[in-house]
Amino acid sequence: MFPHSPAAKAIFEGKQALIEATAFRNGTLQGAYLILAARALGLDCGPMSSFNNAGVDAEFFAGTQVKSNFCCNLGYGDASKLFDRSPRFVFESVCTVL
Repeated sequence: MFPHSPAAKAIFEGKQALIEATAFRNGTLQGAYLILAARALGLDCGPMSSFNNAGVDAEFFAGTQVKSNFCCNLGYGDASKLFDRSPRFVFESVCTVL
């Protein structure tokens, strides 16, 4: 799906493990963009991993090649029941600018 560089096809052709790893990573990145956009619109987001992927896939994607990566609740939470924002690292303690 990158028509700008037909030579890129050779990077993936016949390399199933690379295809799957790249697709999974890119799907995760697209999900992160979805969450950022939803939050920018004022929605609350509840992304989840550690769920029963096989159960979700059987329920929603049976008969297809689609597989779940993560789940995400979107909506407006009850402010009285929402968690406070978790602590964040100080940038300099976890990052190095090269």
